[in-house]
Amino acid sequence: MRLLGLVSAGMMAAFSLGLAGSVWAESPSEVLARRAVSETPSESQEAIATLRAQGPKGLAAFLDTYGNQLTATANPQLKAVLDRLCQQRDCYASRLYWYTDLAQAKAAAKASGKPILSLRLLGRLDEELSCANSRFFRVVLYPNAEVSKVLRDRFILHWQSVRPVPKVTIDFGDGRQLERTITGNSIHYVLDTEGRIVDALPGLYGPQAFLSQLAEAENLVQELNALTDSQKDSVLRQYYRDRLAAIQANWTEDLSELDIAPPSGLTEIPTDVPTAEEAGQRAMSKMYVEMPLLTSITGNQEALTAATDEEAWANIAKLHAEEARLDSNSQTLMRNKNPDTYDISGRGITPGSADDPLMPIVTKFESLIALDTVRNQYLLQPKIYTWLLESPVQNVDSLNEIVYDQLFLTPSSDPWLGLFPSDGYTAIENEGVRR
Repeated sequence: MRLLGLVSAGMMAAFSLGLAGSVWAESPSEVLARRAVSETPSESQEAIATLRAQGPKGLAAFLDTYGNQLTATANPQLKAVLDRLCQQRDCYASRLYWYTDLAQAKAAAKASGKPILSLRLLGRLDEELSCANSRFFRVVLYPNAEVSKVLRDRFILHWQSVRPVPKVTIDFGDGRQLERTITGNSIHYVLDTEGRIVDALPGLYGPQAFLSQLAEAENLVQELNALTDSQKDSVLRQYYRDRLAAIQANWTEDLSELDIAPPSGLTEIPTDVPTAEEAGQRAMSKMYVEMPLLTSITGNQEALTAATDEEAWANIAKLHAEEARLDSNSQTLMRNKNPDTYDISGRGITPGSADDPLMPIVTKFESLIALDTVRNQYLLQPKIYTWLLESPVQNVDSLNEIVYDQLFLTPSSDPWLGLFPSDGYTAIENEGVRR
């Protein structure tokens, strides 16, 4: 007993002298996490690179050490290190790990069996001024409690910049400046473990609509994992046909719900989708085999678009308002990003009450999210499905070129993104262009 008391006293003395590390040594991960926030740049960079190379496990190690400190009011250096580890701005709110190399993402997907969610955007996800949609993703989707859990547990995340995002600064001449991005769109692709396109979600979706789409795509990836390449082709083509039919049925139902007569002449989309092999076995070209399917899809799409004016779109969005609700995490991030206007600490205001200055912004934002969601689902996504029906094995980079060219109207061939018309005149020297 006396010996035990001496040992305990010795341990306490060591602890009081700061020598407890010899008894309770930090793990290698804890050492790396602490080095990552070192004030010595070279030490910090090396530790961050090592943690990044460990993938989500490296991020988890950092969060195990500093997670409780990572709030809106955390040390800016701590949040900056986390953003570099995640490769995402405001990562303290989402805590998601993003690959920026598709080959590494595919390797992680193969090892885990999880599908890849690949984001393409203008600008960088780890910078404040990326394109508008990607900024909205960081507020609406990634911090959402349910969405972030699904992304963290069931997907390998990857992002890639298509090109820098154009920015404009308005100088009011009295010291005030307003900086904004002025164009750009983003798209999420769901890829299988080989990097093959399974689904695509163009633009902004409300959290519940986003989750619903991810669930469908994830189930499809699990089905594809057990199939041969030729079988995958047939299953994917049938999936795109079924998604197109579901979208048109939902659109028609929404119009009926609003007492708007659906357009006459809508045709039933053919059930059977010919495979490439079947087309080759017939005495006619693939184009003629698939013509009834594509004609039906295109004709119905044009008729439904003509029947839906701006007022109808706004009312359809109201039907889907619940899919666009912002959860408390998203609202907290909105508040934290503009505390001078929306911080209610110590003001005796209940969050979400009529006196909360954030609520009018949330209400308006949710209505815009709902509108974006239905327009993206009903107008943009069907075009992508049509392209994938024609060629379901398209390389994601090749399809992305088509999407940005024909869907987002910001082709890579136009270095000015449509912002510098060749036939315009401004009466400004060199048309205001600086190089």
